[in-house]
Amino acid sequence: MSESRVFPAAIFNQAGLNRQHVFAIDALPEAVRSTLGDTENFRQLILLGHGGKRLWACVQAAGMAGENPIDDYVVQTVAQIFADHFADQKYRIVYPGDSPVGLQQLGKLAGWHHPSPFMVGIDDEWGSWFAYRAVVLADTDFLPFLPVDRRHPCSSCAEQPCISACPARSLAIGVLRWINASPTANRTARPVNSPASPAALARWAANIDTVKRNCATPTVSRYA
Repeated sequence: MSESRVFPAAIFNQAGLNRQHVFAIDALPEAVRSTLGDTENFRQLILLGHGGKRLWACVQAAGMAGENPIDDYVVQTVAQIFADHFADQKYRIVYPGDSPVGLQQLGKLAGWHHPSPFMVGIDDEWGSWFAYRAVVLADTDFLPFLPVDRRHPCSSCAEQPCISACPARSLAIGVLRWINASPTANRTARPVNSPASPAALARWAANIDTVKRNCATPTVSRYA
């Protein structure tokens, strides 16, 4: 392998993908590698996410109007960045996609994810206002990242406003009793015992949004 290069974070930041982590695939736990499919032709996994409002502004500026505009934008953006800057490197986008990638597992390894009472990942910089947007396998030679070393924000939160703000009082015992956190959250935790109707899911999403907005997170970190 040639001398490792520094990851071009500014390119991805400009596109709204301002959270990045580069892993050496060989260094990943087997439980994570097993969800990635064939990795023989790739050396690295690039985890992309976003925090704050820029990504949505980029999606709107790009005129994405399909059923999944953020996913479509991210896939298009990753393809364009590789074509423009890394044309000689092979890559494969695993997520968005059909593979059951453990996003929270990757988030923990990157230092992004700490568990919260409302079963959504949280960290000390972005609170719960961040999301995983892409997992890319690549034949690149970037310097692998070290995990981000931040404290668990809930450990110093004495008032716990998320618990008192929950409309259904489901956090009264300190854990969200009716949510089963999918390994692909921050965006796919779902009610376990609720009807999977659009109305039920809309009520659940509204409750989670209320809880998140009452979390002790800087306002600048919110999506909107």
